Amino acid sequence: MKLSIIIPIYNEAALIETVLERVRAAVPADHELILVDDCSRDGTRDILKLEEKKPDTIVVYHDVNKGKGAAIRTGLKHATGDIVIVQDADMEYDPRDIPRVIAPIIEGKTNVAYGSRFLGSVEKMALPNYVANQILAWLVTILFFHRITDEATAYKAFRADVIHSIELKCNRFEFCPEVTAKVLRKGEKIIETPITFSARTFEQGKKIGWRDFITAVWTLLKYRFVK
Repeated sequence: MKLSIIIPIYNEAALIETVLERVRAAVPADHELILVDDCSRDGTRDILKLEEKKPDTIVVYHDVNKGKGAAIRTGLKHATGDIVIVQDADMEYDPRDIPRVIAPIIEGKTNVAYGSRFLGSVEKMALPNYVANQILAWLVTILFFHRITDEATAYKAFRADVIHSIELKCNRFEFCPEVTAKVLRKGEKIIETPITFSARTFEQGKKIGWRDFITAVWTLLKYRFVK
């Protein structure tokens, strides 16, 4: 089965080469990397220009900064694989976990698979972030009657026909709650597998903040009742 790896990128010149090297080393031979640059201004684009020449890679550029959700939606337009997974462009997530995350889909156990940080190992996550993640997972359980431990994980994988059948409207980090709500409303089952996670700080380039938590809560509530 062909794997499409969508990597939304914004100002990650310091890490993107390492991420791409480790992703290529970890994933199956039959894959494509879809790199979506969200109008980076730190030299990331110079690196991506070199990536354009590689046969397993598609590079797409946004002319203006639109947000992670918009970058993922752009990436989906170019995905041709049987399975689609999202990979962040930093080193908080370990690409060696990708085969474990997609395994339940390959084995026919589910159409949607998440990598759970809280079933695996978490390093250096600030307490407010931990609490926010627990609240979001609890909300999914309450609203959709489906127990998951990590709603906000970046490692979300889908059978291509499932993710392409969903109309996404997200622009920023609300991709996570929107897609979670919509796959559960379609009756899909989410299977989680343990992954490793090492958080970085805002000084190191972390971009998600408390306002995104409020947006995530609202998004889960909204899409519980609205298509």
